[in-house]
Amino acid sequence: MRASADDTTTYDFTAALYEWTGPSAWHFVTVPVAISDEIDARTEGFTNGFGSVRVLVRIGGSEWMTSLFPDSKQQSYVLPVKKAVRQAEGIEAGDDVRVRLELAGPST
Repeated sequence: MRASADDTTTYDFTAALYEWTGPSAWHFVTVPVAISDEIDARTEGFTNGFGSVRVLVRIGGSEWMTSLFPDSKQQSYVLPVKKAVRQAEGIEAGDDVRVRLELAGPST
């Protein structure tokens, strides 16, 4: 799941894109539990509001800065995927997407 043994702040994984069932049309990917646990351990004391963690994300040819947010129900982080990225990459809810995360900020 990690990009390389030497780079513990970059993670690669594949997960399903889903649409949040709330009142707005947010789309997310859930970060696998093992990666979420490692990120949580590495960023302890360095999280932002709501326990968020700044990351650089790459899906396909799209790269952007955003934050991961903890989801207590899933006991992992969730990654918001904005509409511009979904359109540029031709992905929609239900698709499996390959994600690369790189921790950003003082926690790295």
